[in-house]
Amino acid sequence: MTSTTPTTPTTDLRKAVETFWAATQARDWATFAETVAEDVVYELPQTRERIRGKERYVEYNREYPGDWHTRVLRIVAEPGQVVSWVHVSSGLEEMYGISFFTGDEDGRISAVTDFWPEPYEPPVGREHLVERY
Repeated sequence: MTSTTPTTPTTDLRKAVETFWAATQARDWATFAETVAEDVVYELPQTRERIRGKERYVEYNREYPGDWHTRVLRIVAEPGQVVSWVHVSSGLEEMYGISFFTGDEDGRISAVTDFWPEPYEPPVGREHLVERY
């Protein structure tokens, strides 16, 4: 009896994602590029944008405007995929991002889907149930 194993071991992809975020924060685009596959696909469902290929994806991040800083709050990994929750600040604004990563057989990131939700005020009427922070 043979067992099937995921194409990307959890530890390899998790390490790639950890390196991805560290390289992003350090603006180390050579290391960043090493974490992604040549045919990586990056998607932003909220703006309906898609970037295909390592060169374009690295350049997209390199050219992103502002002096922003990223702090990883949580990484959850399972075979073949990793999810991260990050806090990003630029001095002018702060936001949280949720990223879904898929890996290839070499442990590199082959797909990223990012969500950058906008903060909003909660509906009136539940103040007695919640604690605001």
